Amino acid sequence: MQDLFSLEGRTALITGGSRGIGKMIAAGFIAHGARVYISSRKAAACEQTAGELSKGGGTCVPLPMDSSTVEGAKALAAAYEAREPKLDILVNNAGAAWLAPFPEFPEKGWDKVMDLNVKTPFFLTQALAGALGKAGTKERPAKVINVASIDGIAVNPQETYSYQASKAGLIHLTKRMAVRLIEDNIAVSAIAPGAFASEMNVDARDHGDEVKKRIPAQRIGRDEDMAGAAIFLASKAGDYVIGATIVVDGGVSLMRV
Repeated sequence: MQDLFSLEGRTALITGGSRGIGKMIAAGFIAHGARVYISSRKAAACEQTAGELSKGGGTCVPLPMDSSTVEGAKALAAAYEAREPKLDILVNNAGAAWLAPFPEFPEKGWDKVMDLNVKTPFFLTQALAGALGKAGTKERPAKVINVASIDGIAVNPQETYSYQASKAGLIHLTKRMAVRLIEDNIAVSAIAPGAFASEMNVDARDHGDEVKKRIPAQRIGRDEDMAGAAIFLASKAGDYVIGATIVVDGGVSLMRV
């Protein structure tokens, strides 16, 4: 039981790991003993975060890459596999959003969000299935954690049509992938965050005092809230969680109609 949440000796790859929720998860994994690779589209940000997270004696390696296309996903998988023989944990966190009124919502705002939020998690997992399969056993499966959103569970009043559709799709995709990939000793699950301060959620970042009034827990999410959920799923503690989406939102989605 003492090692239930340990990630000692495990390797992880986190997309969108240079900031926000990805960075929170990376920091938590490193603190629990994992060797972590982070990827993001912006090389400078990726390298800066990797350096910051490595300062405490842990290991964080930058792999800057645009994984929003199938070719990009394959390139990221190849870059990782050139450095490691197997992969214990994949966190599909990179995402995008688009806000526009219904009559003006553009095709590019649909395609960009759907590609990164739904297509990339599928094809990156597909590209890394071999490395994940090498790490997983029936007693200790490898892990794939998809970062969804409460916007995929309950409707957000903002006109982020493609974002909400993509996150709902990712939650269902998580179930379908989970049923298939557990056959290869790969456990797939998801996290649906609520209000966490990040560049994706500027309201929580810049107007936290107002946002928390709408949350039953009366606060926005903290780094340790997100890290804790991810560590649970990534560690032995989460080995029997297959296809589930854990909601981490302080109860706010329960208040939406």
